[in-house]
Amino acid sequence: MSDNDKTENLGEFDLIAAYFRPLTEGRPEALDLEDDAGLLTPPEGSQLVVTTDALVAGQHFLPDTPAESLAVKALGVNLSDLAAMGATPAAYTLALAAPKPIPPGWLQNFAAGLGDMQAAHGIFLLGGDTVTTSGPLTLSVTALGWVGAGAALCRSGAQVGDDLYVSGTIGDAALGLLVARDGRKLAGDGGDAFLRGRYDRPQPRTTLGPRLVGIATSCIDVSDGLAADVGHITKTSGLGAEISVRDLPLSDAARSALTDDPGLLQTLVTGGDDYELAFTAPPSAAGTIAAAAGESGVPVTRIGTMTAEPDVRLLGPGGAALDLGQGGYRHF
Repeated sequence: MSDNDKTENLGEFDLIAAYFRPLTEGRPEALDLEDDAGLLTPPEGSQLVVTTDALVAGQHFLPDTPAESLAVKALGVNLSDLAAMGATPAAYTLALAAPKPIPPGWLQNFAAGLGDMQAAHGIFLLGGDTVTTSGPLTLSVTALGWVGAGAALCRSGAQVGDDLYVSGTIGDAALGLLVARDGRKLAGDGGDAFLRGRYDRPQPRTTLGPRLVGIATSCIDVSDGLAADVGHITKTSGLGAEISVRDLPLSDAARSALTDDPGLLQTLVTGGDDYELAFTAPPSAAGTIAAAAGESGVPVTRIGTMTAEPDVRLLGPGGAALDLGQGGYRHF
């Protein structure tokens, strides 16, 4: 009997037992996925942080995305939200709406991807739901984490004169989408594979976010594009920001692509799906931030300054403001 035949002959509860119950790792809070809900008790002095993201085939990921990579992305985008709030991840729930027939081995590979992400970030599956649909494959993950009471990082605390930082490198995922969707050749075979991987398999900065608590004045994860997400900070903080092109942290692959096609600069700054952290902090915190970056194993780069003048301005090498177009991904 093929894997697909086995899947076709399994009912919902059999599927849960075969593929998802192992992801609870035997934690009593999940009640073996046999009750109507799971149970969580916040650590003393902590607040529960909750975030939900939905992913729809053809809208948020390409239909040919491997199941394991899709699992990494579904969890990664939510864990990135927790990191942006300074929260330590604890658990997650999953709602899966899959069209029939489910391809052979798909659920096994999907569960394996979830398991790898769980192990990397110290979390477990608390509960969820599985259904079939006549529409596209749709996933919704709700991630839960803890942060000290009153200590969560928000978008609204930036101050005039704060330094603006970003973790990792920016623009890789947007270029990876061009490689995957449009067949673009941007940075050689190895570089293009790296860029596609950054699009398919985000790396949430869960080791860095909690270390920024008490240091950063505001924080956001870069999901809609650097310019757009810094714009969310400026809007909620009632400020503006200046970002220096020369200070943008780029991967070798992105730098190679930009050298060959300088017109990609706008894509690097406005393209989404990087899932890095953009945050602000006073200049006096530079040393503490460097230490946090070192402890977390995540590089951070100062890319600009918060200003009293509103809006986000990208400054070219000569200091002139560059056109950002619409500024980033829009959901509606």
